Amino acid sequence: MTLTLYNTLTRRQEPFEPTEPGQVRMYCCGVTVYDYCHLGHARSYIIWDILRRYLQWRGYAVRYVQNFTDIDDKILNRARQEGSSMEEVADRYTQAYFEDMARLNVLEADAYPRATHTLDGIKRLIAQLEQKGFAYPAGGDVYYKVRQFPDYGKLSGRQLAEMQAGASGRVEAEDPEELKKQDPFDFALWKAAKPGEPSWESPWGAGRPGWHIECSAMVREVLGETIDIHVGGADLIFPHHENEIAQSEAVTGQALAKYWLHNGMVAVNGEKMSKSLGNFTTIRQLLDQGGVDPMALRLFVLQANYRKPLDFTDEAIASAENGWTTLKDGLRFGYEYGSKVGWDLGAIAPESDAIVERFQAAMNDDLNTPSALAVLFELAKELRRQGNIWVHEGKLDMDSEQLQQQWVTLRELGKVLGLEMNPVAENSASQPAGLSDQEIESLIQDRLAARQGKNFAEADRIRNQLQELGITLIDKPGGVTQWHRN
Repeated sequence: MTLTLYNTLTRRQEPFEPTEPGQVRMYCCGVTVYDYCHLGHARSYIIWDILRRYLQWRGYAVRYVQNFTDIDDKILNRARQEGSSMEEVADRYTQAYFEDMARLNVLEADAYPRATHTLDGIKRLIAQLEQKGFAYPAGGDVYYKVRQFPDYGKLSGRQLAEMQAGASGRVEAEDPEELKKQDPFDFALWKAAKPGEPSWESPWGAGRPGWHIECSAMVREVLGETIDIHVGGADLIFPHHENEIAQSEAVTGQALAKYWLHNGMVAVNGEKMSKSLGNFTTIRQLLDQGGVDPMALRLFVLQANYRKPLDFTDEAIASAENGWTTLKDGLRFGYEYGSKVGWDLGAIAPESDAIVERFQAAMNDDLNTPSALAVLFELAKELRRQGNIWVHEGKLDMDSEQLQQQWVTLRELGKVLGLEMNPVAENSASQPAGLSDQEIESLIQDRLAARQGKNFAEADRIRNQLQELGITLIDKPGGVTQWHRN
């Protein structure tokens, strides 16, 4: 089965064929580190984490790179507000990014280039653009000559003539930066230093790079002149990604990326998320103050097509919470009951080909995660049903080996989507509540002895103790007590 992806550049879904067989070079536009990550960031980085995981699951060797923009007006403004430095602000929110993504089970990139660490490459690229006639200096600034690049607009589909008509009267003549430009469409590659701002020396004078040139230089330095996949949010198509193409391809004469993928935006109750509307929500606010399980948030993101708008509502997140409970019940089955029904958790049962093929067919269809999730839910619901039967009847109504096969498949496919139980609970499944199976059995025997001695207060204390630790006891006829972890 062939993986097909929707390519923004060609405006169609097409088979994925990397430049080098078995190897994938992938670049994701990262955050500007001046604030905590919000829901839009969560969606973007979860989606591209899924693409990376799926490619690796398919057997590709993926080199995944994601940058940090640590030179920017927003960072400087935050530093002024706090009375700190651009570096201090950038370092603090870079660390916050790693903390947030770890909670969402987003794998770390293979490299995290920073703009401040790529200044030599940035200046080298600007110089090459100038030598080739695509850039010009103006009063300490350097601008890209947009009309010199004939393919400008090929990613976004925008035509300069249409943009020029739409921009009539928009530019203020007294804007000093606009007055420096030879054409209103030209954009800054290098900005002259301003009083009190950080700056770096360059052939054009002290200053700092423009936003767009940073990514072009970082892609080139870490991954090479042509990569397989370039990803980001749909809001980056124009002008950021359009300008990246213009900058890079004008110098190399080669395609910057073979495939361009973009995720849709996140709305809150049908409205665009913004601080002015009071609906701006950071990841940590949602998880810490809202009490949302990180895996439920991840599931919420995967329940919609990644290219479509995603509306965050109380109902939608509640549905995702319920969905995660179902998946978690299925994932927990093997750890709670596997040894009781004769499984050897160290022996990996073969995966069910038919189920895996359905999952793969969904993911091959431009990462159709809603359909892929349907396969996981089918497995999880059956495992949960068997768990309930075991708790109440002490037996299964299907073949144990077949059930183990389904559990292993659920666990492995869940990892492809990054939907996993707490690693502590998963890796030490016999002790998720702080007690081993043997300790629980010992307490149950103590409770039985207390009941036989008519010390019902002690028996109730033990039951309550176990209940607080997430252990439910079920008393059966004949003095038999079964238990399960909640």
